[in-house]
Amino acid sequence: MHKVIPLTILICSSLLCETALADPASTWKGNAELGILVTNGNTKTKNITAKGQVINERDRWRHTLKAEMLNSSDKGTTTAERYLASGKSDYKLDDRSYLFGLLIYENDRFSGYDYRLAETLGYGYGLIKRPTLTLDLEGGLGARQSKIIDTGESQNEGVVHLAGNLGWKISDNATFSENLSTDIGEQSTITKSVTALTNQIVGNLQSKISFTAQHNSKVPAGTTKLDTETAVTLVYNF
Repeated sequence: MHKVIPLTILICSSLLCETALADPASTWKGNAELGILVTNGNTKTKNITAKGQVINERDRWRHTLKAEMLNSSDKGTTTAERYLASGKSDYKLDDRSYLFGLLIYENDRFSGYDYRLAETLGYGYGLIKRPTLTLDLEGGLGARQSKIIDTGESQNEGVVHLAGNLGWKISDNATFSENLSTDIGEQSTITKSVTALTNQIVGNLQSKISFTAQHNSKVPAGTTKLDTETAVTLVYNF
């Protein structure tokens, strides 16, 4: 079942595109991000990270689609491989408040899980809305489905979702962001932090330095609870 989730998100995004393009009041924006590091000689490694995001806004709706990929290898042996896809729809109640629905699918080969899928419905509030500083807080309830690779065991649990998204425009060319979320479940609690600093290079092209940390309170045997990732990438905004 989990293999059809990215396809489902893709189909939904296609339908969204078709509907939004027919609406003259619809606005689009997004970005594509890529980072590659290859070393040869005494050390042979390859690291590739790619991300993409598309946001569509019309009337009271805001739809956000994201995709991420990470692949690392050392002397021809894969050491990290992760794929993530998400879809989020916000319905604006007023200038600050909104309702949201969130779907996240993650496939991390080295996490001990075959896949993780989470669905959440909740409420968000823009606590700070200034030209150079924004802070959104979110809370919701949902469910999470996971499958452990070694045992084939499936886990189904309810979750409480809490999140905070901070954006700070430090200068005309630099922006700092912090996205922190935690999903508190019956089986485990997953907390994720993404800290990033972007700088405009020229036109729509930016450089980005980011640090991602994800902690799982309970993991399958042979895996660690904390995963971290530091990335330097180029970002093209459109």
